[in-house]
Amino acid sequence: MKNLLTYTLFLTALSGLPFLAFGQNNVVNVPHIKTLQVKANDNWMAPPVIYLGTNDFIEISFDELTHEYHRYTYQIQHCNADWTVDDLFETDYLAGFNNNVIDDFQNSLNTTMLYTHYRFRLPNPQAQLLISGNYLVSVYGEDDSENPVLQACFSVVSPQVGISANVTGNTDIDTNDSHQQVSFNINYGGMNVVSPQAEFKARVYQNRRADNCVSDIEPSYLLPNQLQYVHNRKLIFEAGNEYRRFEIVNVNDVSPGVEQIRFFDPYYHAVLLPDYPRINYSYDQDQDGLYYIRYDMAQDNATEADYLFIHFTLNYDEPLPDGNFYLNGEFTYDRFSDEFAMTYNEKDHAYESVQLLK
Repeated sequence: MKNLLTYTLFLTALSGLPFLAFGQNNVVNVPHIKTLQVKANDNWMAPPVIYLGTNDFIEISFDELTHEYHRYTYQIQHCNADWTVDDLFETDYLAGFNNNVIDDFQNSLNTTMLYTHYRFRLPNPQAQLLISGNYLVSVYGEDDSENPVLQACFSVVSPQVGISANVTGNTDIDTNDSHQQVSFNINYGGMNVVSPQAEFKARVYQNRRADNCVSDIEPSYLLPNQLQYVHNRKLIFEAGNEYRRFEIVNVNDVSPGVEQIRFFDPYYHAVLLPDYPRINYSYDQDQDGLYYIRYDMAQDNATEADYLFIHFTLNYDEPLPDGNFYLNGEFTYDRFSDEFAMTYNEKDHAYESVQLLK
């Protein structure tokens, strides 16, 4: 059986009921902005989801590759289940002010790559979130109020239904082979629901990816106060393999997955151990594509961790006749863009990519 991946089920309730549908990817639109992170309650492994009316918070942070201060502002918008901006009035979902200045910033300390670390939290004294739902935060530079330098997504929940789910390798197309199937129930007893099939919309995400999100799922059975989604072909996912991983916590030591670290003035370069295509599933206790910023000699990882040029290699006998390999994970914002495409090296018979990572 292939990797037991992480599946996330989020529910949308229409007709004015609280809703949630996380899954939109964050995006950075300019090359001088790096390491956009969206964390709930300082928990790097949790999805960016907080509970309405509690002390929960979202922290959005990023680095700009300079020590020069630039004035950045952020705008908060409320979104539909599909992450399109809805038509609510700002006063419907936000108390306080919008377009606030990011005033928490700090220069990097003792790093070869100079950067300024910016961060802010929501809610805060200037902006309080009034309702549950999906939120899109756009960050703008002082010279361009039309084109955001980045966009970050998070969700606010106010749960009113119960969800039970199951993932199995015994699917409707194979058994403990290369697929996994999700089934789940929605229990809405106690709610005033007239048309449950129309008022509830479910979306299922694999490892938080939006590119293969399953939506428009019809329930298999409609029971009193319950919708059941079982034996649904749309809920069969390719299981894939474990994410590959590496660790760099100090430029003076070689850590797991790293072949060598060398300094080429003025920056550090880390060459990872060459990877190979995986024919069979191989177990590894990974983090499902997530990453954590850590420098083992730092008092503050956010400002003392350096940037390195990371060299990725995938040995492959000949180039693909149609298609390409891409780096993928939270550090690529789960986007299959040209920036993260690998290039084939005819001489070394390998796909290669170099990425600047913190």
